[in-house]
Amino acid sequence: MSATYRFAVAPSGFKESLSAQDAARAIAEGLLRVVPDAEIDLIPLVDGGEGTAQALASATGGRLVHRTATGPVGEPVATHFALLGGPAHGPRTAVVEMAAVAGLGLVPPDRRDPVSTTTYGVGELIRAALDAGAHRILVGCGDSGTSDGGAGALQALGARLLDADGSELPPGGGSLRRLSRIDASGLDPRLSEAEMLVACNPYNVLCGPQGVARVFGPQKGATGHQVEELSEALDHWAGVLARDVRPRLCGAPGSAPPDALRHGPGTGASGGLGAGLAALGARLLPRFEVLLDHLDLDARLARADLVITAEGALDRQTPRGKVPAEVARRAKLFGRPVLALAGTIGEGAQQVRESGVDAYSGILPAPVGLAEALDRGGEFLADASERALRMVLIGIGLTPTGAPGHRAAASGEALAQAG
Repeated sequence: MSATYRFAVAPSGFKESLSAQDAARAIAEGLLRVVPDAEIDLIPLVDGGEGTAQALASATGGRLVHRTATGPVGEPVATHFALLGGPAHGPRTAVVEMAAVAGLGLVPPDRRDPVSTTTYGVGELIRAALDAGAHRILVGCGDSGTSDGGAGALQALGARLLDADGSELPPGGGSLRRLSRIDASGLDPRLSEAEMLVACNPYNVLCGPQGVARVFGPQKGATGHQVEELSEALDHWAGVLARDVRPRLCGAPGSAPPDALRHGPGTGASGGLGAGLAALGARLLPRFEVLLDHLDLDARLARADLVITAEGALDRQTPRGKVPAEVARRAKLFGRPVLALAGTIGEGAQQVRESGVDAYSGILPAPVGLAEALDRGGEFLADASERALRMVLIGIGLTPTGAPGHRAAASGEALAQAG
């Protein structure tokens, strides 16, 4: 019987510090210090945010297509979309990663004003994907620096957003309060022929007390006054979208129910981009349902003795559609123990146990400043992985002669006690 230990390493990225790929490599480095002959399956995971296009292109044998497009503050940025490879993936599929053209990382800290940032570049990339012959477009939502409800994307695709005087609105969600009507006659006709799927967090909605402006606006630099301004503007935006755009694109006469765009699952994705694209006929789907099928994740987790996942912050939001919770949920279908590592442990982190995480740990060895934590993220993650595995091995008495099934069960018991 083989005595090789098998680990599945399935982390997300650590924002502003490590990509998912870098995080996976750092964890593997720490594990190999303890078990040099281990079999380690690196499964860097994406949630629609940074790195999504690259990860799916690599997983399918596809390629990145590089372009210059309008960034979130209105200046040109170097960006890309992916064309997936392989006939097994059906119609020619493009992946547009909104973070690559309108992400928070592209907004300089001194210019973080979600009232004026735009998703115009997202629409430009969708148009470029159509030019490249894509018949299915997968839009990854996450890590956004915008709160314009997807208005910029619609403008780039040919819609005209007009005020009461018939003048075009300037970029940004703040101006949507003055929106009188949308002229949809110039929308790219190819939109009605292509399938658009939006990979998003279904917990994010456009309007209401848990609307995107109130939940995420402050993270993007909004003041208290701007939060209320954006909330009002996005509520108005949903109503005009339902009246002027959705019926035209979806072939329904008259106005569509605006509440579907205000409160539907995923409509608040990426500052409301979900709602804007839904008005164009896009299907808003739970992001892991769309993204992880390309990675054969379930089968890879089933082969592991221990699953290690990670993300930048573990807190009460983690069970609401974050990578560690999804990995744990799937791993538990096969009875596999799950360890989660995180840059920070926040309030409500214990709730991740309900998702299937057996134990979790922060990676910082001592209090350090934010700049140092971000700069040394890979080092800290590798060291934390080593420490965690050594504790697991000591705690369960894992021996090279143990059967894989026994190891997995014992690991789960020990991890539950350690958590």
